[in-house]
Amino acid sequence: MKKHLLCTSAIALGVAAAPAAAQEWNLDWGGYYNTHVGFADVSGAGVIAPTQDFDGMGIVGDGEIIFTPSVTLDNGLTFGLNVQMEAQNGGGGVDGIDESYITISSDSFGRIELGGENSAGYKSMVGAPGVGSFAIMSASVSGFAPIAHAFRQAAGSPWTEVGGNNDVQRVSYFTPSFNGLTVGVSYAPANNTNASNAGAFDRNAVALTDIFDIGVRYSQSFGSTDVTIGARWGTGNSNIVGVSDPETWGIGAQVGFGAFTVGGHYAENDNGAVGGVGDQEGWSLGATYDLDGPWSIGLTGFQGKIDFGAGFQDQEYNAYKLAGSRELGAGVSWDIWAVYAENQDLGGVLNADIDATIVGTSINLSF
Repeated sequence: MKKHLLCTSAIALGVAAAPAAAQEWNLDWGGYYNTHVGFADVSGAGVIAPTQDFDGMGIVGDGEIIFTPSVTLDNGLTFGLNVQMEAQNGGGGVDGIDESYITISSDSFGRIELGGENSAGYKSMVGAPGVGSFAIMSASVSGFAPIAHAFRQAAGSPWTEVGGNNDVQRVSYFTPSFNGLTVGVSYAPANNTNASNAGAFDRNAVALTDIFDIGVRYSQSFGSTDVTIGARWGTGNSNIVGVSDPETWGIGAQVGFGAFTVGGHYAENDNGAVGGVGDQEGWSLGATYDLDGPWSIGLTGFQGKIDFGAGFQDQEYNAYKLAGSRELGAGVSWDIWAVYAENQDLGGVLNADIDATIVGTSINLSF
């Protein structure tokens, strides 16, 4: 199927013309590394045992080395590769490789992505603006406190996936930008194939197959005002008896005027269980301000909810961050931040709560 798709695309693009002359490859690479040092004060009614102690200092690191070689042929097409190696060896596969995919692109054609990567819907979404690298709309908080977080689901992040799938083998296409408007579509055969290449699979034995996503992003400037809007929708086929086909959707926007940027989002995951058990929703709101000189400051809030069904409470994840960031030089910045995060009614149990106050600093390198 992939071979047929590539051949069809080649014919449509005129790639099947005379062979291109030998070209030079750009062997580009880069990456980032963020180190967070924080002090946490954690409490949990009915959740944290008397023998447990999560208070005090913690250190959390996150980084990747990203290889992006590419070559542009005489026909104008650029073929590239994106391989992301986790510095903490926490990605897909025993060697720590996270995303791994091929790109085919040109200014007039757009871009195709083939391999283990997030969907076009995920990559089109927009969340609240923030300052610094320590994010409350990711699993960063759980590095300092036992706060439950929903991965690739609406109760934990604007950037959702159907059924919470992540970096599965898929094909995506993004249009060129038409006056700031870009549309992307994705298809993945199943949710059990990632960058480690799981091999052949039985479609009748996989929980989720035929995953389809669409995303739209609009980004434009009007005088001194910058506007970015993103929206996404996705669905897949459930093979689990009693579970309907899952869906996810979301919309977000940011508006910048002068030194200010404000924005937010709303997203949902309908995971298909009877009575809506496991369905999720979340929203964010934030504002940032660029001070004169190297400093910027920001305030961001996120609230998410998981439905545990009749007779149970909705589990909530709420987090708020106040931060400042200073550019120290090319690719080097320093952050200071304070975060309050909580789970309410953990697991749907009334008053099973955890809350954490974390004050910290971060050093960020990007290259």
